[in-house]
Amino acid sequence: MNIEEYMIPCISKALFGVDCLGCGLQRSLFLLLQGKFSEAFHMYPPIYTVLIFFTVLGLRFFDKSRNYNRLAVVLLFLNLVIMVISYIYKHY
Repeated sequence: MNIEEYMIPCISKALFGVDCLGCGLQRSLFLLLQGKFSEAFHMYPPIYTVLIFFTVLGLRFFDKSRNYNRLAVVLLFLNLVIMVISYIYKHY
C-alpha cells in the first residue's frame, strides 16, 4: 500500500511550485508512527515541537483549571522559528 496516495497535497506546491512551511509534516508523522524517529526529524525538523504544541493546546482545551496560554504562545513562536530556519536551510 502506498500511503502517498492518501495524503493531502500541498496547495502552495500545486499552485506555485514552492514548498510551504508545513511541507513534510504528513510524511514525518507517518514515519513517526512507524517508529522511525530520526527519519521523521530529517523529513520535517519541527515535528516534535509541533506535537508538543498540539498537546499543550489539547491540555488547554480540556484542563480549564490551569492556564496554558503563555506556554502555548512560547511554543507557537518556537515552532515558527524552527519552521522558518528549516525552510531556509532546505532551500538555500
